[in-house]
Amino acid sequence: MTQPLYQPSEDAINASRINDFIRHVNETNGLTLDGFEELYDWSVREPATFWGAMAEYGGVIFHTPPEAVFEPGETFLCASWFRGAKLNFAQNLLKYRDDQPALVFRNEAGDRRTFSYAELYDEVSRASQALRAMGVVKGDRVAGFMPNMPETIIAMLATSSIGAIWSSCSPDFGVKGVLDRFGQIEPKVLFAADGYHYNGKQINSLHRVHDFLESLPSVEKVVVVPHLNETPNLEDLDGAVVYYDFVAPFLASEIRFESLPFDHPLYIMYSSGTTGLPKSIVHGQGGTLLQHLKELMLHTDLRREETIFYFTTCGWMMWNWLVSSLAVGATVVLFDGSPFHPDGHTLWTMAEEEGVHVFGTSAKYLSAVEKAGIVPGKEHNLEALRAVLSTGSPLAPEQFDWVYEAIKPDLQLASISGGTDIVSCFALGNPTGPVWRGELQTRGLGMAVNVFNEDGRPVVGEKGELVCEKPFPSRPIYFWNDETGERYRRAYFSRFENIWTHGDFAELTERGGMVIHGRSDAVLNPGGVRIGTAEIYRVVESFDEVVESICIGQEWQEDVRVVLFVRLREGLTLDDDLRDRLRKEIRREETPRHVPAKILQVTDIPRTISGKITELAVRSIIHGKEVKNRDALKNPETLDLFKDLDALKT
Repeated sequence: MTQPLYQPSEDAINASRINDFIRHVNETNGLTLDGFEELYDWSVREPATFWGAMAEYGGVIFHTPPEAVFEPGETFLCASWFRGAKLNFAQNLLKYRDDQPALVFRNEAGDRRTFSYAELYDEVSRASQALRAMGVVKGDRVAGFMPNMPETIIAMLATSSIGAIWSSCSPDFGVKGVLDRFGQIEPKVLFAADGYHYNGKQINSLHRVHDFLESLPSVEKVVVVPHLNETPNLEDLDGAVVYYDFVAPFLASEIRFESLPFDHPLYIMYSSGTTGLPKSIVHGQGGTLLQHLKELMLHTDLRREETIFYFTTCGWMMWNWLVSSLAVGATVVLFDGSPFHPDGHTLWTMAEEEGVHVFGTSAKYLSAVEKAGIVPGKEHNLEALRAVLSTGSPLAPEQFDWVYEAIKPDLQLASISGGTDIVSCFALGNPTGPVWRGELQTRGLGMAVNVFNEDGRPVVGEKGELVCEKPFPSRPIYFWNDETGERYRRAYFSRFENIWTHGDFAELTERGGMVIHGRSDAVLNPGGVRIGTAEIYRVVESFDEVVESICIGQEWQEDVRVVLFVRLREGLTLDDDLRDRLRKEIRREETPRHVPAKILQVTDIPRTISGKITELAVRSIIHGKEVKNRDALKNPETLDLFKDLDALKT
């Protein structure tokens, strides 16, 4: 392709925040940087000056300024960021206290609520006081089993203001999925809505709360947020309190923001749980704030007077990313429910009515809208819309075409890629640069991102491992219950010494953009949602009929579908009744996205010499690819059981 799909005008480039930031950097440091490429190169060469400038430009409120912005250390993990600095994440998100809308909440049932910045501050004040009154202190964990609604953000900010640590799951998680996560971190307080809306149904959450609380003895208080009913039934939840009663004794006042080190824990987030329990990834207050400010202000060009939306749940890192838009002073739109109820126009109607400037979603959603025959740009007034962001799975080149044909020809389409591991992005948008078909526009400023081949050498125009060669401030500060740091090091530094390996199969283009070809490991990604196979195994193999199972992701119709193979007890045959029971239990214990599209019976499952089942080998076989190292398998003949299966062709 010789021409980009989109090229910003010179006026837009000159008016961009990136251009303004370049002027700021040049003036304060005596530099002559010209354009994004020079800015990127400088940001990687001079991390201390870059990140210090970003903190200043982003208006970060420090209680105590840093003694040093960056000190490299002997290894990647020994690097020190903003040594001596003290700040508070919540304070930086609540620095505006005026009448501009901070939050607009909508759901599929037609409810709409707003909070101004002043109202949000006051509500966080009351919730913070209530948490302090019940004994929450620095380092305590507060968990949310919540829809994407204002009270979730209020609870998170109140938690952060104290220096306690927030962690959340979306309410479609089953009992086992919740316990696999919250059971590791032992929360002191749980915020839970009484239920949520999805696809025209009201789904009660409190039955599952009752079930998993029996295995969460650390929880001292359950705060129930009314969502389906004004007066939720709390009979089955001993000691539970309705949210409004929880905060009622407290009047809004100045919030007491704890003064916290830059690396003080802010969030505990979770990996997919592919090989066991999900990794509990701890992110720090300062690194999260600074990285999000950079991505929102520079890479997304977000401004105070704008409105931003991302379709996400509270169990996905894009929720955390979206919430940080409050630090920019923008209006954040929250939506909870099915994006296709009552039809595929739901989110576009919302974007039109709320005047959304930045619309974030997944590649799967865009594909579904296209297949539904919806043309948002013709059927809705999207005059305000200037950027569409997509993540969760790679955005196909054909989808780039569709966005510009069906949504709007003059917008920035930013396919972005990062992860829970860094609570941010390695590759994302550039408002001053062109959009090329099928490419992520650029690597993140201050992120020394590269693609390594099998020999550990950087390559351009070839597929390889996405790596980051230098430290960055939003790296995890540690994993929970990983005292020696061994799990952390194994997760990111086992492939290349002292270099972060992210697990994405990627390609750096000659133009400086990136193409993500998928995950390097066996994580499933139906609809762009990361799912760990272990989460499915734990449910499936609780069935008496099932001896063992193996689960893979099959590339299917521009997405991935989950395929489950089961080995049953001798003499048993897989029938529709067992398939239905398996699907029902997986849905109940995990989420609807975990439910396999296909469930097939096999007589044996391939294993490594050490006895571990090998998902990657099975995935290769069903996609018609050669398994190169059969000698690594204990029973390589079993791979033939997965070849050319008719059931996987429909």
